[in-house]
Amino acid sequence: METFVFLFPQFSFSASKEEAYFKMLGPGDLPVTGVNESKSRFKDGEKKSRLSLLMTRSGSHENVSPEKKPAAKSPVIPPEEALKWSDSFEELLSNSDGLQTFSQFLRTEFSEENIEFWLACEDYKRTSSESKLISKAKHIYAMYIDKGAPKEVNIDHSTKMAIQKNMAKPTRSCFDVAQTKVYCLMKKDCYPRFLTSDIYLRITKRKAPGGTMFRRRSRSCVFNDRSEATAESGVWM
Repeated sequence: METFVFLFPQFSFSASKEEAYFKMLGPGDLPVTGVNESKSRFKDGEKKSRLSLLMTRSGSHENVSPEKKPAAKSPVIPPEEALKWSDSFEELLSNSDGLQTFSQFLRTEFSEENIEFWLACEDYKRTSSESKLISKAKHIYAMYIDKGAPKEVNIDHSTKMAIQKNMAKPTRSCFDVAQTKVYCLMKKDCYPRFLTSDIYLRITKRKAPGGTMFRRRSRSCVFNDRSEATAESGVWM
């Protein structure tokens, strides 16, 4: 009479479930070769499972985004500095913050290609290498001048044709006429709107034309836009 030994995997922390299962069946129920083959297959499967688990854990670390760095704060522009930009268009473009703010304004009007073309021409004229001069000229023409260019600027047909002819042997002055026309367009059309835009008024802490701006002078009176004193002591900034 055979004696069966029942081993439950939940009570044996060292034995695997497969080994406990075979011990419950007894030595005569399965051939030895079958048991060994089953054990071998089980061990191979266990190794694959562990390998898969390690790969999954490794992949999960890759998916975890690194610690986010705080976003760089935009520079705080003093209102006194921004007010100087209204002196002239040249003053605006000569100031790095002014140039950046004006470019931001042009993006809201979907006309940022104008300032980008002007800056590209400025960089082009400072290029000393002849080989780089040719490559930059072709890039500017393909990007801003050519018909259907990604950022085609609004210049007349004759100016475009003159630039096209110069592309065979570009010079440092081949874009001067087009750059001047784009500059005048920004100065006469875009610049006045920039000075009354929300972007500029927020920086200078002023209100749009037509609005009343009160400034605190004393506890007894305030002044409106026309520099007229009023006795409305309840109105303060």
